[in-house]
Amino acid sequence: MKRRTAREKALQALFQIDISNTEPSAAIEHVLQGEAGDEYLSRLVLGVVEQKSLIDKLIGENLEKWTIDRLATVDRNLLRIATYEMKFFRDKIPENVILDEAIEIAKIFGDDQSSKFINGVLSKVKQKVLND
Repeated sequence: MKRRTAREKALQALFQIDISNTEPSAAIEHVLQGEAGDEYLSRLVLGVVEQKSLIDKLIGENLEKWTIDRLATVDRNLLRIATYEMKFFRDKIPENVILDEAIEIAKIFGDDQSSKFINGVLSKVKQKVLND
């Protein structure tokens, strides 16, 4: 599975977890729809779930006049995935690749403003992560 596909499926699984409190393994199985599992997809979903409080704190510090709970579910979970990747995979994946992937996925799954919003927030998160 390509990483883009793994990110898209991770977004779908995290959306399901966020909305209906589904167990991560069940959400992953549901989005795979009988396809073979993928290590990167599982790492993203399980990592975001495990590090959610740290990730949400980092995102929240970079929101202006918003709280993480008020964000659209797609935007919130896309920010979580990208923030997780920046924080825990920055030695393996360049931050700009993570940012570009999140923006492109936002264009597919988000609304008309999602990609600009994701870009703005993740640019701030990226600076924070690089300075840590």
